[in-house]
Amino acid sequence: MNKKQKTILWAVLAAIVLAVAAFLIFRPSAKTQVTMELDRVSPITIVGSVTATGTVEPVTEVEVGTQVSGIIDKLYVDYNDEVKAGQVIAEMDKVTLQAELESAQSNLASSKTEYDYRLKEYERSKTLHDKELISDSDYDLALYNYEKALNAYKQSQASMVKVRRNLGYATITSPIDGVVISRAVEEGQTVAAGFSTPTLFVIANDLTKMRVIANVDEADIGQVLEGQDVDFSVDAYPDDVFKGVVRQVRLEPTTSSNVVTYEVVITADNPDLKLKPGLTANVTINTVHRENVPSVATKATRLNPDPLTAEKLGLTISPDPVPEGKHVWVLEGSTISPRAVTLGTTMSERTEVVEGLQEGETVLAAVKTVATAKKEMGRSPFMPGPPGSNRKDSDKGSEEGAGTKRQ
Repeated sequence: MNKKQKTILWAVLAAIVLAVAAFLIFRPSAKTQVTMELDRVSPITIVGSVTATGTVEPVTEVEVGTQVSGIIDKLYVDYNDEVKAGQVIAEMDKVTLQAELESAQSNLASSKTEYDYRLKEYERSKTLHDKELISDSDYDLALYNYEKALNAYKQSQASMVKVRRNLGYATITSPIDGVVISRAVEEGQTVAAGFSTPTLFVIANDLTKMRVIANVDEADIGQVLEGQDVDFSVDAYPDDVFKGVVRQVRLEPTTSSNVVTYEVVITADNPDLKLKPGLTANVTINTVHRENVPSVATKATRLNPDPLTAEKLGLTISPDPVPEGKHVWVLEGSTISPRAVTLGTTMSERTEVVEGLQEGETVLAAVKTVATAKKEMGRSPFMPGPPGSNRKDSDKGSEEGAGTKRQ
């Protein structure tokens, strides 16, 4: 960089420094103005709700299964059929079970014959033994054979009861009045009853009475109580709003992806049978609804003015001690006094006042400090004047010179 370029650079930097200094010196000055915002205690309607999703289910739902293995011989009901308690809904193949019954009957008869014989033998041996006509070993043998036959006879009787019961299980009946909402088997299908009973049918008791099992988040479950009104909708009928009531808040938590929820049981009438088992419900639980509740601006409950600010506002702070906990500043004339309040539910920008204030009282809601710029500002001597200013100055100087000359 040559000497001429350096000179130009220094000149530019000097001009920038002078411009910045002139701005800082002659920029418009500002002044602050303190204003206050007042609020009047007025009634509002408090409405609170909790949202959740759930599944529509019948109030009473029974799974019908079988306790014996075999082939489904006949089915008497299908989906959506109405059934009565005790009505036969299916039968299993009974050939094997009938054969087991006949075998059990034969075993019972045989054991009964053996038992009768050993009983008579034991009674004779006992009579002879009492007269000391037979040895103790002969008597003990007769007693042993008798007790063995008795136990075999009792075992055959128990087997007979079991076989008869299994044969009865082959005829499947409905345990309740209701509607068949699921059928899991077909005729000719083989079912095996092992450690768990296979489900053949699912019967709902009364589809005009439904319930919703809603999963409520742990942050909201504290607001949910039995008896609260519920509004919910389903995607199948987006324009319809169904009504329900909270019947049970279950204490067992469910954790999924580190989110804890609790099941809430909601009952609802379903006279038109629009609600079907398995529908997803969008639930709104109405937790709070109170009308004409005294309220105050929420920001008024967080305000603590200092004496200097109050003086700027033309107010006087009462010498009363500031209470602990929640309080507001009540305006009476030109004096503001702290008053303890009990607060309730917060709705948007207003908060319910349970105790401490009367409707119509005025409170200090907020204090604002506003900066306002002066209209007049100085002009830098380094800045050029507006157009024509030089001409006016020269004219003024000419006039002054002329006046001097006339003198």
